[in-house]
Amino acid sequence: MICKQWSYVNRQIIEKLVYIQIARRFSQQDCSSRWESIVGLEIHAQINAQSKLFSGAGTKFMVPPNSQVAVFDAALPGTLPVLNRRCVEAAICTAFALSCKINKRSFFDRKHYYYADLPTGYQITQNRVPIAVNGKLRFPINITDKIPVQKTVNVKQIQIEQDSGKSLHDEDNRQTLVDLNRAGVGLMEIVTEPNLHNGQEAAAMVRELQLILQTINTCDAKMEEGSFRVDANISVNLPGQPFGTRAEVKNIGSIRNVKNAIDYEIKRQISLLEKGKKVVADTRFFDVKTGKTVSMRIKETNLDYRFMPEPNLPPLVVYDDETIGESENPSNAININDIERAVPELPEAKRLRFQEQYEISWRSAVVLVSEQELAIFFEKVMSTENNLETKRVADWLINEVLTILNQSEVSILECSLSPNDFVDVVQSVSDGVVSADIAKLLLSLKVEGDSRSVNHIIEENNWKQITDRSALEELCREVIQENPEPVKIYRAGNKAAINRLMGIIQKKTGRKIQAQLAITILRELLDKDT
Repeated sequence: MICKQWSYVNRQIIEKLVYIQIARRFSQQDCSSRWESIVGLEIHAQINAQSKLFSGAGTKFMVPPNSQVAVFDAALPGTLPVLNRRCVEAAICTAFALSCKINKRSFFDRKHYYYADLPTGYQITQNRVPIAVNGKLRFPINITDKIPVQKTVNVKQIQIEQDSGKSLHDEDNRQTLVDLNRAGVGLMEIVTEPNLHNGQEAAAMVRELQLILQTINTCDAKMEEGSFRVDANISVNLPGQPFGTRAEVKNIGSIRNVKNAIDYEIKRQISLLEKGKKVVADTRFFDVKTGKTVSMRIKETNLDYRFMPEPNLPPLVVYDDETIGESENPSNAININDIERAVPELPEAKRLRFQEQYEISWRSAVVLVSEQELAIFFEKVMSTENNLETKRVADWLINEVLTILNQSEVSILECSLSPNDFVDVVQSVSDGVVSADIAKLLLSLKVEGDSRSVNHIIEENNWKQITDRSALEELCREVIQENPEPVKIYRAGNKAAINRLMGIIQKKTGRKIQAQLAITILRELLDKDT
């Protein structure tokens, strides 16, 4: 009796402990879900220009160290900056693409700080009045949804500034080498308002900005080359409360890492606050190997950059159609309306046009436009004389050609697949000349550089589809007789076993059969003999 009572008591204790653990887990989840995360981005985009912002030195990537350095870049005494017109025009073009207000009169400032790769001891930037303010960027978030999911982020400002050089640390010899090739390269710093809330939104916004800059040719936006760098400012707070303490994650190197770094940092800060600890204001970097952000330095106080007006540069003045006549030299003045009129079709407008003009889905339009070269190829295909359905063209490009290109690690413009070759391949499937599997093989051959025509390849390899019903029926009977086990499984009620028989037929024919017709015949024969 005593043993039974103890058993009952122990069971109650165990059940209560389990209940407490479950309740605590749900309580923690509910607590976490109550937090709001706030994300703002600072993006440094290298301007597409042949020379640097204030000197005539080149801007090529992957050249010998210190081979693109003018005397001004090395801060030799007595040298003066000369503003690069192309950099100003690129910043204005970017501002129009992001719906910004252009400041017709902006100023350059000196931002003082000491880095070994900053020879002057200061950076020339725009602190007081930048070239553009108050913009907006609309971008798609989740392309898998049938209903478009889009968000708008406010662009606080765009400012023109010069890049610093690069320090190369040699740990073996305990020395640091300085490469000034990047010193003085023109940058656009694009600062967003804290309108983003997680890594997915931030990554989608960065990708859209990449597309825009590549479309208008103001930045190649190659993150792997350092010409497009992302800093993220992240904080969390309870709803209705002021923003929490902000941590900054510097120099995030890919779009995937933008998402991963921000999401990890949000979780890290929430975890600290739920444990009753404080978030420290610090500068961090994202360790790709561990998937975590790591502190680099603490921001104990606001840095005093001792901003001052740049004494060697006058105010940057631009004009519009109405005021261009006020310039002392109108022929050399920058007319912002001329730049605005030259802005090409932007990604959002192109997506809408693709949907309306070609009657394709929102998802297909997003995928096609997400690769600038793919969108160009798609329009070239549609301009050829063909009877293909637009949906079929889009599906083959997205599902098959993109896969082959990714596997081959080439772009669609780098490979030898032409729009006419693509049309011939897809048309051969539509007309029943070849199977879908053979069509994929044809596309692979053309991407790899096969110079023969599509029809020539089909004829030489005897790849024409077997469509004769009597021949297919004879083949199906033969496969049924030779493979009693899957036949028995099928007739026992497992209809999926027909796929095994189809695989055998595909192998026998080199995937040249009309699959739907073969499945129909197989079902008829299997069900008839049951």
